[in-house]
Parts: sequence; C-alpha cells; structure tokens
Amino acid sequence: MTTKSKVAVLYTTPETVLQDYQHLFELGGCKDALRPDATTILKDNITWHFPMPAANTTPWQLEGSILALRSAGYNDLVCVQNQTVVTDAFKGEDLNGYLPIFKAHNIPVKYNFRPQDMTWVPFKPQAKMLALDHIYPEGIHIPDYFIGKNIVHLPTVKTHIYTTTTGAMKNAFGGLLSKYRHYTHTWIHETLVDLLAIQKEIHPGIFAVMDGTTAGNGAGPRMVKPIVKNVILASSDQVAIDAVAARLMGFDPLSLKYIRLAHDQGLGTGDPREIEIVGDDVSGVNWNFKVEHNSHSFLAWLAWYGPTRAFQKLIMRTPFVVVPTFIGEVEQDYMYWPLKYKAVAEQWRAETTWGKLFQEYQKKGHLAGEHQPSLA
Repeated sequence: MTTKSKVAVLYTTPETVLQDYQHLFELGGCKDALRPDATTILKDNITWHFPMPAANTTPWQLEGSILALRSAGYNDLVCVQNQTVVTDAFKGEDLNGYLPIFKAHNIPVKYNFRPQDMTWVPFKPQAKMLALDHIYPEGIHIPDYFIGKNIVHLPTVKTHIYTTTTGAMKNAFGGLLSKYRHYTHTWIHETLVDLLAIQKEIHPGIFAVMDGTTAGNGAGPRMVKPIVKNVILASSDQVAIDAVAARLMGFDPLSLKYIRLAHDQGLGTGDPREIEIVGDDVSGVNWNFKVEHNSHSFLAWLAWYGPTRAFQKLIMRTPFVVVPTFIGEVEQDYMYWPLKYKAVAEQWRAETTWGKLFQEYQKKGHLAGEHQPSLA
C-alpha cells in the first residue's frame, strides 16, 4: 500500500498563531523531514520589499517557525536572503519586521549575493533537467552554502501572473538561482521542477510552511488583493503543499503545469486524491481566486511569452537589460505602491486583526514569551 503524502492544515487566530505554528510543524512531520545534525536554512519569501500583506513571509510565520524548530531540537538555524533586479533584500527584511526577530532569537542572516557569505559553484544535477541546462548552457551554478543543509521554505498563499499560484516550489527560485533568474521566465514551470530535483540532491531535509492568514488574490505575486483566510499549512512534500494551497484558492492543481510536471516526474504528489490532509477539515473549501492582469503583467507577457520574446537575448542578456529593469522598478515602486497598494496595506493594518498583529510586531519587534494583547 502506497503511503499518501501528508499536508497539515490549521485554522488559526492572531492570539494563538505562534502556538499553532508549533503544532503545525508537529502535524506536518518536521522531525521526520529534517536531519537533526544539519544546519537548517530558513528561506523566507520577500516578494516585494514593501510590507504588502500576503506578498511576503509574515513576522508570525517567521517567529513561529523559529520557535517550532527550536522546540524540535533544531538549534543551528540561519536565514538566507536573496535579491532580484527589482527587490531589495535589506529593505524588505527591515520593512517587513524580520530584523528584531532575528536579533531576539539569535538567527544569523546570510545573503546569497554577497561573496563573503557564499560562493556560486558549478553543479551538475544527476536528474535530467527540463530547462535549466538549455537556459544556462555555460553551466548551472548554485550557492555552495546550500549543499548539505536542511531547508525550510516560508512562502505565502497567493496567485501569480506567470504560474497561476505560487508557494513552496517557487520559493526555491530565489535561493538557488542568481538575480539573473529572469532568464528562466519563459520556461518557468520547467524551471521550478528542475529546482525541486536539485533540492532533493543537495538538501538532506526539505520542509515548507505556508502562511495563508491573509492570502493574495489577483495580479500576484506583489500586487495582490489581501483577503483574510486564517489558514496555515505545512508539509515535507513541496508539490503536495502547493497542490493543497492551489485547491484552496479554487484551482485544479493538476491543471497547473509546474504541479503536473513535478507529479509526473515523481518529485511529489500533485493529485489531491493522493494527499492526506491532517489537522482541520478544508474539504470543499474554494476561495474562487482569479489571476488578474495589469500593465506590469502585460509587459511581462510581451517580454517572456508574446511576439517580442524573440528579442529576449538581445535585451535581457546585454546591458540593454537596464531599460526593462528601470521600467519595472519605476512602475512597481513609484507608481503602483504609492498610488494604490500603500493604501491597501494601510487599510489592512487598520481594519483586520492580522493587520493589527503586524502593527504589534512593528512596535515590539517580537512577541514570543509575551502575552499577546487583545487585537479586537
């Protein structure tokens, strides 16, 4: 009899979320997934350096995961950050409230783009690659620091204009590929499957903890509509947790190419019928999320999938890349954020219990060991 992949799902509240994360780790099989004598990398998710709800790892997700890992005996923890051509890791960890948590729990932080922290080394996967060997004909390179260490991914539940949904599998995108990972966008589904295959070769343990306390609908992963859903998920199966999250959002997991490819290659379970959900009952849940589009997604479509993709190498792999990079940065940081999404984030902080908890983190830095105040 084949053992089903297991995904833990819990409903939570701001008053109980730190304790609930510790319970979630136990239900999800953290101790069975991670090697006890290995360093464990916390790979948070800074999708947008601004504190956009649902776009980034939440402070309680980060702190709850640290507490759960320490309680399970994983004391050698380190966070690894990455940068993109339009996201600033230092700004992101500051504005999203991670720095006081790192300090309070003595978590060192390393950056995969700083030579003093790690070196990008050639890596020849044993698994047959679907795309990466063609995208990088000069050879695949990964950070040497990742090899031989456990990894715990900390994504959020949200939509994505390229992949429909994004979560655990997509979270490896930042850590294992350099800031030039935009080369892969035309083959994004195949890339995510390749990265999961590589992870299975280099990490002795892999675990994912996904925060859907506020989930992101619409033109994700940055410019989302934050919707309170009060749910958190965990699993050692990166495909299964993404499949369950997709199902919650209202999508058929096997209709999503990256989940289908990973399932067919035996890298995890993408068929909900073959996944055991433990914890709370979410059968029949459908949030009816939809991927929406805006000017940014239109420009992205032109670059990666539309008729102008023929000019990719000319623009994206030459000094001309500064032009679309500048356009993307101006559009997201100087148009969409100040003109719309800053107000969306402020409304979330003022009107939702999770937004009020975020403000408590901004005031106090961390909440572990404290009696959490009433957020009503």
